[in-house]
Amino acid sequence: MSRGAGLALGFVAGFLAVLLFHQPLIGLFYATGLGGNAPYALQPIPPLGVPRVISLAFWGGVWGIVFALLRPWLPARGWALLLAGLVFGALAPTLFGRFVITPLRGQAIQALTFANLWRGLLVNGAWGLGTAAVMLAAGRGFRRR
Repeated sequence: MSRGAGLALGFVAGFLAVLLFHQPLIGLFYATGLGGNAPYALQPIPPLGVPRVISLAFWGGVWGIVFALLRPWLPARGWALLLAGLVFGALAPTLFGRFVITPLRGQAIQALTFANLWRGLLVNGAWGLGTAAVMLAAGRGFRRR
């Protein structure tokens, strides 16, 4: 698989993982009273006014590209790649959101406690697992060159 095709697969996998893994877990949390946001939210997000779920899926695709760029250093396939996706998803977007996005929004960074992070770790971990699963399904192991 060419590098460009691998990056495109990363974007598509990350985009789909938001819709197929991330949002259903948010829906489960919402339905059980554990989360504040409804899944598949359609309210427009500035500056372009696209629906929230599409914005989330786009950024999931961007993170999918990051995951694809790390691919040469990750396990080749199977359960090991799924575990790598889960760990990457749980940590990278969650910590980036906490330490980069939060300050850019002018908000204070909360302490790194499980009570403050558990939902992000689980939801983003589900996204990472989904991204790796889509890559495996679409790329038959997302073979390295």
